Amino acid sequence: MPFVIPSSRQFLRGSILLSFISLVGACATPRDSVSSAEIYDPNEAANREVHEFNRKVDRVLFRPVSNGYGNYVHEDLRMLVSNFADHLSLPADIVNNLLQGDLKGAGGNSFRLVFNTVFGFGGIVDPADAVHVPRRETDFGETFHVWGVKEGAYVELPLLGPSTERDTVGTILDFTLDPVSVFLPRPEKYVGTAANFADLMGDRYDLRATIDSVLYESADSYAQARILYLQNRRFALGVEVEEAETDFDPFADPFAQ
Repeated sequence: MPFVIPSSRQFLRGSILLSFISLVGACATPRDSVSSAEIYDPNEAANREVHEFNRKVDRVLFRPVSNGYGNYVHEDLRMLVSNFADHLSLPADIVNNLLQGDLKGAGGNSFRLVFNTVFGFGGIVDPADAVHVPRRETDFGETFHVWGVKEGAYVELPLLGPSTERDTVGTILDFTLDPVSVFLPRPEKYVGTAANFADLMGDRYDLRATIDSVLYESADSYAQARILYLQNRRFALGVEVEEAETDFDPFADPFAQ
């Protein structure tokens, strides 16, 4: 399950320009004009090593912590934590909505931010959902997609899990330029980090059967996680995947003749 260990924001801000230039530059190479159903993974050997590291971390840390969180914290309280984490992400959503030219999404998220802050006790409950104002969740990776940046090569990031070159840059920007973390003073800014961690552990618990099946029961967990991530991410971005262009079966035994 993807998770983020809080890093030094000074380091991230100092390296953001270099990371942006190098990774987006890589995304702009001709090889990135691949079909939506194709898998481009030139660094598979290194990615597999990272994947094994992530599996070990999940086995010894994330899985037991998430099981403890899910077993000992009532689901109603977990829902309040999830609502609060989602609420704190709304300012970043609004920024990306505007960068994408999605005024409807920005308006809806702005309404949710104000309405839930006032009537939802700071966002721990979600009255905006009751008045049928859905959240338009987004990120910098989607913003780059809207701007025409290609997804680039597949990447597995330590602790964060599956990604692409484009989404890796987006993730750096998501954490570095998150308005909540930028403008809130210490220690208030770390409340969001704690809420996001708890929310991710809650997601890990709720999806434990699927995640455990992929990571520990499949013949090739790396290949299965890769195809599932790419298909889900492309679907979320509205990329039409041409099924006929690939005969890859994520559940097949990679060593079968």
